[in-house]
Amino acid sequence: MSFEEEKKAFEKERRAFKKEREEFIKRIEIEDRRLEQQKKLFDMKFKILEDELKKLAVEKEQVAKQKEFYSRVSDYEAQNSYQEQHNQKVVSGEMFFSGVGSKQSLRKRYRDLIKIYHPDNMDGDNGTIQEINREYDHLNKVFG
Repeated sequence: MSFEEEKKAFEKERRAFKKEREEFIKRIEIEDRRLEQQKKLFDMKFKILEDELKKLAVEKEQVAKQKEFYSRVSDYEAQNSYQEQHNQKVVSGEMFFSGVGSKQSLRKRYRDLIKIYHPDNMDGDNGTIQEINREYDHLNKVFG
């Protein structure tokens, strides 16, 4: 093999290595972009999960407060059930809506109370429903 042929072979090999190197660099750049996009996506998903976890914690706290409230109402009713049966006393509507601070929470509390005290239910009572409705109408105007 002559010097010229060897030179051409080396030049051809050099161009092949150069082309291979450029393709390798492009693959690295593409992979870097893909990893960056994956990191952004992961960060977004993580942020969403954090936000949802915070919301769940708030909801859990609200449920605990509601449970405590309904427990107090139940205790009160149990203590006064004899008087209510014989004297037909009705619990004040203000008690049912204590702790309500917004129109949305008022509406939710009202729906929950109607489910419990509706006359068609076992524990239902017309007098209590009337009192709940009266207080709901009053507070609805207040939060208006």
